Amino acid sequence: MKTSYFILIFICIPATLRTNDNLPNCKDALRDCLRPEVVWTRCYEDRITICILMTRMPIPNFYRWSVNSSNKAEERTNSGHRVHIPAHVLQRSKRNDSNSNDYVQITMAVLNSSLFKLSPVRGSRSGEVLGQSVLAVRVGDHSVSDLDQPVRIAFRNTHVTERGTCVFWKDSENKNGEGDWSSEGCITTLIHGEFVCSCNHLSFFAVLVNSKLSVDPVNAANLGYISYIGSSFSVVFTTVTLVMYTCLRKGHSEQSISIHVQLTGALLFLHLSYLLSEWWVWREADGAEGHVCLAFGLLLHWALLSTFTWLAIEGFHLYMLLVRVFNVYVRKYLLKLSLVGWGIPTATVTACRFLGVYGIHSFYMTGANNGSSTDICWISSATDSPGVVVSYITVSGYLGLVFLFNTAMLGVVVVKLWGQRGEGRMWKDWATVLGLSCVLGVPWGLAFCTYGPLSLPGLYLFSIFNCFQGVFLFLWFLALSRKGRPEHSSVKDSSSQKMMETNFN
Repeated sequence: MKTSYFILIFICIPATLRTNDNLPNCKDALRDCLRPEVVWTRCYEDRITICILMTRMPIPNFYRWSVNSSNKAEERTNSGHRVHIPAHVLQRSKRNDSNSNDYVQITMAVLNSSLFKLSPVRGSRSGEVLGQSVLAVRVGDHSVSDLDQPVRIAFRNTHVTERGTCVFWKDSENKNGEGDWSSEGCITTLIHGEFVCSCNHLSFFAVLVNSKLSVDPVNAANLGYISYIGSSFSVVFTTVTLVMYTCLRKGHSEQSISIHVQLTGALLFLHLSYLLSEWWVWREADGAEGHVCLAFGLLLHWALLSTFTWLAIEGFHLYMLLVRVFNVYVRKYLLKLSLVGWGIPTATVTACRFLGVYGIHSFYMTGANNGSSTDICWISSATDSPGVVVSYITVSGYLGLVFLFNTAMLGVVVVKLWGQRGEGRMWKDWATVLGLSCVLGVPWGLAFCTYGPLSLPGLYLFSIFNCFQGVFLFLWFLALSRKGRPEHSSVKDSSSQKMMETNFN
């Protein structure tokens, strides 16, 4: 009896191993299907239904479980997407399944939208895939379509937008691996901040949204010209400002001027790194992703944070001049401000570098039949990168705080000028307010006007005011230089004079 038992084990175990060896590994299913001679989407659908899990460790973005066909099925991915499959779908799949038990196998996988190659000739659907996430859903061994009760897939709204369309992937007829997104058989609803797709079939699902900064190709070209020209002028004029400051200063320069100059230096880095990032993507075309693009993205992020920080320092310095007029001596004041102005951005980008957030970022253009995008070396828009969170915190959130603080400081200036207004000073006061608006970075607040119905005018105003900010700072530097001359020292308005000339020491 024991001999028969061990013979049975000896025979059966190798047979099982040989059978499993012929089945694909779920971990390698995608890699095995990404071959030019096969339509990878169809290959992948077949592989994930028959593949085996070689390890007990979970595979990232891959989910498989069995459920009784008489019950409904619900599952949530790590990225926050949810799938609801009614019992009707499971029972229908069970009838087509060769398995004799009452359980049905369900497989899900979260894929990156960059794997899906769009056909040159496309339909009317264009836009950006929400979060670059595509959800593949498979029930049983056969395809499921024409359902009486729809399958519901909820996508987490990472872009916080109300404009989105549920779509599925439709391979082209020439079977070359290309295709297009289609909304046929799917209904889109926005419930509690989630896009809920109710579809009568199973496939590769996604949500197409209009990017927050997406424009049509004509306006995109116009904005591009404004950005390139404005940044080029700003590079020239910020360089001239720094040269003038270096050549003309004598001995100990005024602290206000020194702060303006450091802000000018941050702007020079910002516009120069922007032009270099754009140039590199244009030069390398499809091969821009790499260490050089990562470096340019990091440099651009650092320059932008440096600009925001020095704008905040300008507001703080103005507060010290106008509000705390007495007892404001601070030892090594400029050194401490410099450590803050350059240290905070450096520490931030160093942490972001270890998070791996830098790379190619795509801005999508709408309104064209073939839809397209423009890329820049910046914070990566890839799904597996925490770039969205980093961008919201370090760019949008930081800019919002700086904008609110500096706008309040500008309001203080307006109140003081209004309280001491005199005849013939109205135009000078308005010139002071406009100049300070540029120095405090108030036009950066136009970034929050690039959403909604006024997004296009907001983009034009934002591009004009901020791309030419280096030119405006050059003019402000000239005005301050003239204010510092003895023949112009007889200004009667002590508040304006303090604002322009007071030194902490």
